[in-house]
Amino acid sequence: MDEVVKIVNDIKQGNIKPIYFLMGEEPYYIDKITDFIEGNILSEDEKGFNQMVLYGKDVSVDEVVSHAKRYPMMADRQVVIVKEAQELSRTIEKLESYANNPQPTTVLVIAYKYKTLDKRKKVTKLIEKNGVVFESKKLYENQVADWIKRVLSGKNYTIEPKAAAMLVEFLGNDLSRISNELDKLMIILPAGNAITPKLIEDNIGISKDYNVFELRKAIGERDELKAYKIAEYFSQNPKDNPLVMTVGLVFGFFSQLLQYHGLKDKSPFNAAKILKVNPYFLKDYDIALRNYPMRKVSAIVATLRDIDVKSKGVGAGNIPQADLLKEMLVKIFN
Repeated sequence: MDEVVKIVNDIKQGNIKPIYFLMGEEPYYIDKITDFIEGNILSEDEKGFNQMVLYGKDVSVDEVVSHAKRYPMMADRQVVIVKEAQELSRTIEKLESYANNPQPTTVLVIAYKYKTLDKRKKVTKLIEKNGVVFESKKLYENQVADWIKRVLSGKNYTIEPKAAAMLVEFLGNDLSRISNELDKLMIILPAGNAITPKLIEDNIGISKDYNVFELRKAIGERDELKAYKIAEYFSQNPKDNPLVMTVGLVFGFFSQLLQYHGLKDKSPFNAAKILKVNPYFLKDYDIALRNYPMRKVSAIVATLRDIDVKSKGVGAGNIPQADLLKEMLVKIFN
């Protein structure tokens, strides 16, 4: 995120490079930088003749280079943007000659999603020398809640930890989807306020009481009644609560719990770092640690592996997903 801010600030200050090669598994920041360049380098009057958006599936690298070598018309610069440039991956090294001597009056933006250039290759080194190579890496799920907090803080909002956890549980580490949902919430919530679980439930459709986060918490507390209520809700809403995802997240919880049992240093800072969880939620792990001895946790992990295989249709016959979910709970609590 700091690198994104630097790129944007450099452009605002007039330090504009002739090539921006934006690559990586996380498309969110690639789109953000591309959109910023598309919207801000040229004036509206200049864009008509001097801004061009191409798509990787429709052009060749040679055609991209040909457009980039043109001179601007009645403007200091032209902007050439290649979206979905990963479609050019087989011939992308043809950029080498242009990268060695880029047109100084062209801003060439290559949006190369879901893939990366080998940084040892000559083409990569030349782009780095004369332009910008930006790699957008996927965040781990344990990093997403902090990312949500930073994004909201920059827009004068806060979010309750449980609300952030709900978004992560429901949307994973898909930053674009999370950003879209946050934008919806910020439309209806005045700046300076906190996003709460109730607000998410009312406007995004994630139940604050019946979600995988709450199921995991109920299991950790050995609150069987609550766990079975949530399981029943999941059974009635299978599309919103796929069993494969539920089992995977519960499996992740007990895998972390097994790791927690084995830690010599269980101080909050060290435990949160090793388990890759927000320190706010360590209390849930402390409760589960008391409720599930290490041997029991090992047995549960083995059980969850079996349920996971069955949830994917292997060796389960015609067992309904709802029954598999109940079987999972029975074996955890017994």
